[in-house]
Amino acid sequence: MGGRLEISVGQSSHPGRKAENQDFYGAFLPQGAQRGSKGVAVALADGISTSEVGRIASETAVSAFLEDYFCTSEAWSVKQSAQRVIMATNAWLHSLTRHGANPFDRERGYVCTFSALVLKSASAHVFHVGDARIYRLRGGTLEQVTEDHRVWLSPNQSYLGRALGVDRQVEVDYRSLPLERDDVFLLATDGVYEHLPPAAMAATINRHGDHLDDAAKALVNAAYEQGSTDNLTAQLVRVTDLPEAGLEENRHRWADLPFPPALEPGTELDGFQVLREIHASHRSHVYRARDLESGITVALKTPAAELKNDPVLLEKFLTEEWIARRVNSPHVIRPCLPDRARNFTYIVLELIEGRTLTQWMRDNPEPGLERVRGIVEQVARGLRAFHRHEMVHQDIRPDNILIDEAGTVHIIDLGATRVAGLVDGRAGSGGERLLGTEQYSAPEYFLGAAGTPRADIFSLGVTAYQMLTGALPYGTRVPSARTRAAQNKLKYDPAWNHNRAVPGWMDATLRKAVHPNPERRYADVDELAYDLRHPRKEFLNETRRPLIERSPERFWQGVSAILAGIIAALLVMR
Repeated sequence: MGGRLEISVGQSSHPGRKAENQDFYGAFLPQGAQRGSKGVAVALADGISTSEVGRIASETAVSAFLEDYFCTSEAWSVKQSAQRVIMATNAWLHSLTRHGANPFDRERGYVCTFSALVLKSASAHVFHVGDARIYRLRGGTLEQVTEDHRVWLSPNQSYLGRALGVDRQVEVDYRSLPLERDDVFLLATDGVYEHLPPAAMAATINRHGDHLDDAAKALVNAAYEQGSTDNLTAQLVRVTDLPEAGLEENRHRWADLPFPPALEPGTELDGFQVLREIHASHRSHVYRARDLESGITVALKTPAAELKNDPVLLEKFLTEEWIARRVNSPHVIRPCLPDRARNFTYIVLELIEGRTLTQWMRDNPEPGLERVRGIVEQVARGLRAFHRHEMVHQDIRPDNILIDEAGTVHIIDLGATRVAGLVDGRAGSGGERLLGTEQYSAPEYFLGAAGTPRADIFSLGVTAYQMLTGALPYGTRVPSARTRAAQNKLKYDPAWNHNRAVPGWMDATLRKAVHPNPERRYADVDELAYDLRHPRKEFLNETRRPLIERSPERFWQGVSAILAGIIAALLVMR
């Protein structure tokens, strides 16, 4: 995919055999940053034929939508922005009718159908009220993606069941569809589609290729020649290039995909052959698999069955691949994106040959300070990539740090990552739902606070402490400290109590990294990594330990010498 949404548009409208054209249509194709933040929009409205002000209604609906949608907050979703604009327009049209010449006659009021298409990133957002139609042409097939809001009383008698301006409130159909390059969307009023079968419309569009204005005009002319007595309008939109799919697109793209079946060695799934299971948890299963097309060995990650009943964790699972695509770092696991259809819910990631930090600590129970610093620095570089994208990993721990055969450190398991701007799940207590592992989670999580980079720094500090000591800085007491007062009573266990090789200044660095109060921790992960290698002056001054702690052998030698002197003195006095 390219880096930008590109489309081409063709439009045609004609009054047909009527004196006035009550259809109205339009498109707005912004350039620059607004195209990325709001997308592009096309809209079509059809004023009801019994009303003399139907043309005003349809023109108002389209013009208001194309102007007001692009003025809404960029923090709003496409759905929220568009629906608010449509609701406001509906209320305005209804007010015009109530203050007009026929305040209680909907057939003569400011009433119209309305259909709009917003293309943003790699998704099409469809909004629809009435009986105009939106179709999608893909692979030679023309598919209707809206439903007609027309109520039929008999084969020859019907009425419009839903339209703008009829009541103060209106129900708007909404649908989101994933985009593919060369998709073509057709917006058409009933004067066109009632006289042309879908196959004929598809053939006409394909015959004109990239000349969409000619194709739209040909549709209008063909419907007229087939005897249409209504106004005729057709709009065509072709997707010529797409950006990389965003989080919202991935969610919708996967929303209806089933969970994979039980996977065993030898099972084939969408072109992958399962070799063996690598890891299993209550959230997911990870398999070693081979891409049969490329021959590459990958990690295939599937959601655990329990996630079917846990929308929060399922949502986290669905965002993991999207996050991996954006956190570009050699110290963060990367996705593998095969160019073929996905029929089940799963994630494909690079397979890293190596061992977890948990296993590394078992193999290296007394690591040197330099080796610990090197690992922490690599994890810090990976976390920096998260934090620069306003993401918090939220589950840094030895099991989620992988060291490959070359010694490169990789952060894995992105399922707990918090992305700024997205709504996280809430726990039953009303606070933030804890998605990380308790013994490595920052104390503020247990108060219901949202994750911040300082929380990741706490987790990294605990991990570094554990590498050096084999213990935890507060033992197992952090998860049970669920009030600010209890957290203030947490007592840090100095690292040099467990490992005499840890200098006092380095222990002070760890103490700062895992402070219970996030405001007293490091604000930047790079600062922590730097201080583990370069002693701060204040740490040198503040952490001079007693001789018994710095050199027990020298201490006891000194005590022995003093005692020997006292004994000698006592003997002399006798």
